[in-house]
Amino acid sequence: MGYRVVDTDDVEPIPDRPCELRRIGVEGGLEQFALNRFRAEPGEQVPLAYHYHTEQEEAFYVLSGTLFVETPDETFEVSADELFVADPESPHRAHNPEDATEAVDILAIGAPAVSGDAEAYDPDER
Repeated sequence: MGYRVVDTDDVEPIPDRPCELRRIGVEGGLEQFALNRFRAEPGEQVPLAYHYHTEQEEAFYVLSGTLFVETPDETFEVSADELFVADPESPHRAHNPEDATEAVDILAIGAPAVSGDAEAYDPDER
């Protein structure tokens, strides 16, 4: 058996990202899925850029604020205590717009925990 408690405030943010990113799943020793904590101030994008995953399901659970997720067909407004899910091969771009009045705090979950399956998406090449 194994158990761990991670104080997410003690996890160092990843440098050189468009918003604050803490890889809390890595610190917790998770291997089957990725778990990250993001904090995006107004005008900041949640990494990555407009993209899709070839294998991974990705979900954003909003802890506070409102997350905007642009897709090829519409932009979703995801409020606190709501979950946005993107299936594999589904392009999306998550961000906090410049005119937002507060930061947005998010838990991002991805499964399976694969690396390198994110592909750039250009909405102008539809």
